[in-house]
This record gives sequence, structure tokens and C-alpha cells, in this order.
Amino acid sequence: MKRAWAFLFLLAVVGAAALVLVARERASVAVAAAPGPGAAGTNGLHEAQWYDKLAGGMVHCRLCPNSCRLPEGRIGLCRARQNVGGALYSLVYGQVAGVHVDPIEKKPFFHVLPGAKAFSLATPGCNMRCLFCQNWEISQSYPWQVATTPTTPEQVVAAALRSGAAAIAFTYSEPTIFYEFMLDVAKLAKAKGLKTLVVSNGYIQPEPLAALLPFIDAYKVDFKAFEPKFYAELTGGSREPVLQTMKAIRTAGVWLEIVNLLVTDRNDGEDEVRALARWVKENLGDDVPLHFSRFQPMHKLLNLPPTPVERVQRAREIARAEGLKYVYVGNVPPSPGDSTWSPRSGQVVIERQGYHVVRNLLENGVAPDGETIPGVWR
Repeated sequence: MKRAWAFLFLLAVVGAAALVLVARERASVAVAAAPGPGAAGTNGLHEAQWYDKLAGGMVHCRLCPNSCRLPEGRIGLCRARQNVGGALYSLVYGQVAGVHVDPIEKKPFFHVLPGAKAFSLATPGCNMRCLFCQNWEISQSYPWQVATTPTTPEQVVAAALRSGAAAIAFTYSEPTIFYEFMLDVAKLAKAKGLKTLVVSNGYIQPEPLAALLPFIDAYKVDFKAFEPKFYAELTGGSREPVLQTMKAIRTAGVWLEIVNLLVTDRNDGEDEVRALARWVKENLGDDVPLHFSRFQPMHKLLNLPPTPVERVQRAREIARAEGLKYVYVGNVPPSPGDSTWSPRSGQVVIERQGYHVVRNLLENGVAPDGETIPGVWR
């Protein structure tokens, strides 16, 4: 009976996700509450972590660098946390807006369980307002504006096991804003032998990040641009907290991969690519995978053309010339940047075509030439 219920749950959630998945609006520190969950009380809500109660019924959210200070009834910039009665509540705990079983390479993670599947899920909301967001239908929406399926952490883990996935990935929107749900799922998943993956913009405060990392196996940061002006104008966020997040992940020993979306004529210049590659090598190490991805017109940035393919390939050349060992490209035709190469012999050790692993020559992370390739291999 329990197995039957788990199967029915998976079908229901995947069906709902199929209807959903396929910015800058930061005018104040909070937006007015709209009719929806939490407007009339705390029934069904989950109290948030990482906040302080202030005088006059105000609350101060300390989860991310937006650092929202909210009076009664107000919702944070993330659209996912609300002051109800002088306490901060998550509006999205267990409100699953999208779920799918993806190749792990699609996240992308190229040094984590090659060829495995990741049970991937999201709730509505995000703490940035990227003009080029590809999942804006859920990330830029309030919970009541999106079809969601109420889900417990136990149900998520049961469905992931039933699907045959090797990992659970918190992705699609921004996992930081469903922090409490992510943490509870991650703890259960680890106890059941599943790997846990975070696909994030890295916009999180150091303290909650430190509390989360012991339950995470791999963390992918979507680093928007090395130029601070890009963050201010196109994301509504700031660069420095993301740099600190990547350092903290690396210091904690959690596997880190970085994606840089190259937006046409905005952050795809050679000097900026070179500066990013140098920063990664000097601050994180030469063995952190760096993925350069091609921009496609999306959301509120429809006026720009797709990034020229040659610029994406050139970015890989520059990063390799700066000493990074594992540099990849995405959203471009098949190329050498799809595969993992041994720094010792220059031979392909994981051959990929898109998200498909054609062959994997590693044995517990060791290449045929004896080179140890860093990553999460088992």
C-alpha cells in the first residue's frame, strides 16, 4: 500500500510540474501582501529559520543578503516569506511547483555521478530578479500564482527512491528561499543513501549556508557576471556575497561547480572572462569546474540576440589558458567542451554528447593514465 501511494504521489507531482515547467522589480525592501496563504493566519504555514523579531511586530530576515525588514503582513523580496503576527513564516514549505527526473549533467554537474539521474524539484520564488531567467514562470511568482502540490519531505524522498534516481536536486527556482524544506528533505535523503545537490545563485548569508552544507554533497553556483554592475542592473542582487558563498562551499569541502551564462554584449567580453578565470584559480583552485553557457533571449531580455557560439568557445580557451583544468561549454553544438579531459595525458576520460555520457573511463575518479580527477564519483 505504501509503495502504491508513493507511486501515485510521483505521478501527481510530475503531472503538476508538466503544467508549470517548460527583473528587476526591486523598488522597496518588501512588497505588499496579496490574498493568499498566510493572509489570515498561520494554519498550514511553517515558521522560518534565520530571522529576528524586532520592536513593533517587525521581523528581520537573515537568510539572504536582501536582509528584508518586514512589518506585519508584508512578504519579502523572495515572494516566499511573510511576517504573520510578528513571526516569519515560509509560504512555500512543501509547496512543490515543479519536479522532474533529469540527467545529472543537465544541472549541470559534470564531476558528479556521471550518467546518473537526479530527482529535481522546486517551489515558487527567488531572491533575485534576473531579466534573463529561464524558469521565470515559477521563480518570479507568488505561491498562490502557481499550481503547486503540497508535499512532505518523506514523500519527496520516497518518490525519489521509487524513481531510481541517485540524487535529489534542489533546482529550477532558487533553493535558498525554500531553505527549511530543502534542509528537511536533505537530512532524510542522506539517511536513505541519496546524494543531495543544490543548484543556486549563491545569494545566501554565511550562517544559514554553514548549517546547510553538512547535508549537501554538491553545490552548483550560477555566477552571473564578474562585473558588479551586471549584478545591479540585470539581477537585482550583488556580486560580493556570491563570491563569499563560493569560498565557503570550497572551504567546507563540498563539491563545487560554477556556471557563467554569457549574455550577449553584457558579460561575454574577453577581459571579463579572463578576470573570472583568474579569480577562480586564485581563490577556489584550478580544479573547480567552470561551465560557460550560451544565452538565449528569455523573460525580459528578449531584445538581445543569442550569444555567438564562437564567443562561448573562446571563453573556454581563455579560462584554460589561465590555468583552469576543467572548463566546459553549454547550449552550443557538440564540441570538445562537452567532455572531461585528463590534465596529465590530454585524453578524454568522460566523453559526452550534450547531457548524454557516451563513455566513462574513470575508476573511482582515477583516469587510465593515473590522474585523479576530483569530483563525487560514488
